[in-house]
Amino acid sequence: MTRIKRLAAVATAAAVAALAPLAVAPAAQATASDATHYGMTWEVLNYGPGGTVQVGGPGGSASNAYQGDTAPWASLPVLCLNRDGRSAPAGISLDFYNGWALGSVALSRPVKGSELTSPAAANEVCRSTFGRTWRQAEFHDGRYGPDYAQTGGWTFWASGSLPQGVRFWTYINDQNANPWN
Repeated sequence: MTRIKRLAAVATAAAVAALAPLAVAPAAQATASDATHYGMTWEVLNYGPGGTVQVGGPGGSASNAYQGDTAPWASLPVLCLNRDGRSAPAGISLDFYNGWALGSVALSRPVKGSELTSPAAANEVCRSTFGRTWRQAEFHDGRYGPDYAQTGGWTFWASGSLPQGVRFWTYINDQNANPWN
């Protein structure tokens, strides 16, 4: 019987060893410093006069301003804004859905959404890339009306040259549609 028990133990150990590579490794645990929520992304919608660009969430499910549309493990640039107070050039019609951001936009290097753990973390990506006056662009940055006194949403115009067909992280301050939410 002792020999049978030893053979059984050896056979069991061999079977476990053979199956070990097939075992599924536990999923990587998110740390407290990882953002885990889907984030809202935008893209270039139009190019306008005087080196301007319109950015926003295209219709349909491509951009979700309420729950986010892009997984936090995706690496995308951050839409950065330097609001320096410049006026819109002639030729852009401004309204609630097509405001003027009073500055210029640029894209950071691609960043995983999980690295955007707060608005401050996203702003730091912009500041470290472009300088201390830059921050992540926000859904409501578009302004319109006399002296740009009214705030709009969904899209905005700014000075800048961004590539078409590239999605980028954009902040929204009143919805849970950011990677850190």
